Amino acid sequence: MTAPLRLCVRRSPLTEPASGVAVDLRVPSDVAEVEAAVELMVRHCFAGLQPCDRTTFRLRVALAEALSNAILRGNQEDPAKQVWVRAELYPEWIRIGVRDEGDGFDPAQVPAPTATAALEWESGRGLFIIKSLADQVEFNDRGNAIWMILPRC
Repeated sequence: MTAPLRLCVRRSPLTEPASGVAVDLRVPSDVAEVEAAVELMVRHCFAGLQPCDRTTFRLRVALAEALSNAILRGNQEDPAKQVWVRAELYPEWIRIGVRDEGDGFDPAQVPAPTATAALEWESGRGLFIIKSLADQVEFNDRGNAIWMILPRC
């Protein structure tokens, strides 16, 4: 039996640049919580705005893929581990990051799932989707955190 969803949300002003707001969220390593976490972050990311459907869709799918990867691949669904989500909200764009407690990976070593050699592989599809939906994607050096930039229209 899964414990009830316990999300810890913190909203605070960014110090650099001063025109943004940060929203931090901790999510348990349980894929059953992905949908609720995504919806909570989407509400905070577009609070007070009327976002276009395309941007909302892109954020929902990219964030769901990143959270799923962090829980399944990074944390190996270990209930003792958590995933952190941070959205940095600026007037024109959103910078959203997902970090797990896993060992990380080298994103350069993940082949595109459209490559002939990788068509039957089970890995790489989520990363491919994220890169297709976000305007920009970056990883930390360890490979256990991803940052995505999307418009905030």
